[in-house]
Amino acid sequence: MKFAPKSGSAHTLRTGCAVVAVHEPRGLSSAAAQIDQAAGGAITRLLRRGDASGKPGKVTMLHGLPGIAAERVLLVGCGAKRETSEGDYRKALTAMADALEGSGARDATCYLVEVKVTDRDSAWRIRTAVECASAARYRFDQLKSGDNKRAQRLANLGFAVASRRGFPAADKAIAVGRAIAAGVELARDLGNLPGNVCTPSYLADTARGLKKGHRNVKVTVLEQADMEKLGMGALLSVARGSRQPPKLIAIEYRGAGKEKAPHVLVGKGITFDSGGISIKPAAAMDEMKFDMCGAASVFGALRACIDLKLPLNVVGLVPSCENLPDGAANKPGDVVTSMSGQTIEVLNTDAEGRLILCDALTYAERYAPRSVIDIATLTGACVIALGSPAAGLLGNDARLVDQLLAAGTASGDRAWQLPLWDDYQDQLKSNFADMANIGGREAGTITAACFLARFTKKLRWAHLDIAGVAWRGGHHKGATGRPVPMLVQYLLDRAGA
Repeated sequence: MKFAPKSGSAHTLRTGCAVVAVHEPRGLSSAAAQIDQAAGGAITRLLRRGDASGKPGKVTMLHGLPGIAAERVLLVGCGAKRETSEGDYRKALTAMADALEGSGARDATCYLVEVKVTDRDSAWRIRTAVECASAARYRFDQLKSGDNKRAQRLANLGFAVASRRGFPAADKAIAVGRAIAAGVELARDLGNLPGNVCTPSYLADTARGLKKGHRNVKVTVLEQADMEKLGMGALLSVARGSRQPPKLIAIEYRGAGKEKAPHVLVGKGITFDSGGISIKPAAAMDEMKFDMCGAASVFGALRACIDLKLPLNVVGLVPSCENLPDGAANKPGDVVTSMSGQTIEVLNTDAEGRLILCDALTYAERYAPRSVIDIATLTGACVIALGSPAAGLLGNDARLVDQLLAAGTASGDRAWQLPLWDDYQDQLKSNFADMANIGGREAGTITAACFLARFTKKLRWAHLDIAGVAWRGGHHKGATGRPVPMLVQYLLDRAGA
């Protein structure tokens, strides 16, 4: 879908559908008031009768209003008029996109971007509108036959701007929104692909695809022999039960001078997680194809960096393999040696993500990075603690943690900080190795981060546990693309954009 700024009065602009806001209890936005006056009070009458509402996300489609140039008028509830909350604004945008998709309109003009949202400017409103509209239109139908694919009719969505002088700023906001939306879509596509398609080799090919046409992007794929030479015994131990060869994928985006230290994103890339010998229950095991959503978010964030030409150096590292039971697979009680030289007693083979991440984090040291952020669907404990609204966030650098929290707030892709205290390290003690790979039932998200912290002492590091936010189950099962918006916002902030 194409996005562009538009100028013109709501009642005179020729468009397939004019989208205007109404507020609780019966308030009209400026654009809605223009249309109401030109149409002889038609909207006011609807509100008085209760046939339309300002309740957030409530939509009413009107056809053939007298005195209006638009073919249709879509009323969208946006909540309180004085200050619409971010949540209500996003709900309104999603409802708008759903209604337009089923309307038959080929083009539409959105006046919702004129709504006042608490502490947000016009650029944020336009960018968020692009993101929400794109997310609402997303369909994963690549694996369906042609008869089952859903046709999408809306081709152009304009955003109302007071005058043409505002077009450059609007174009910039649209570009940011489109880049984030494209990154989210890539992450969702990778997450939604089944494990028999999205293998470690498939991820490596996807990385090579990001390089095409971009001289400032370098892709390196380490094979099993390469990792053996580097001593990545922790990562390779997880891969032993699978016939799919493991990969360590490095994507280097160079948007700044070589002297500028890069920001490194490390994404867990377990393309299917059966739990290994410590096998998971059969119920919902199909959702373990989503265990590579950390890797998917790294691909999505790099895609946005490339599209926006950010003046930064960014490295994406993706350790990738499957975790399956086999005669050669890790067994509970095995001891493996990581790239750092530290030894690990594997008490539970289903705590495999930290084993592949620890070697990737050690590998990240060679880039002398400004910051390192790992992203992983790491613990079910995080789902219990925070549910789906927020990712878990821990780190060894207070400023980096604060920057990520701020990026989450700005993007609407939020995180919540958990403590990373030495008090929890005792739970990882082992009688037979330097550490165990699990710390018991208590504080599972924190002890998992404590494990990773032992491999990041030379790094300015933060850890995002996205187990609760990376996908939805049930009737709406599918990858969300989070935390691509947070990661891109973090990088935008570092670029001063």
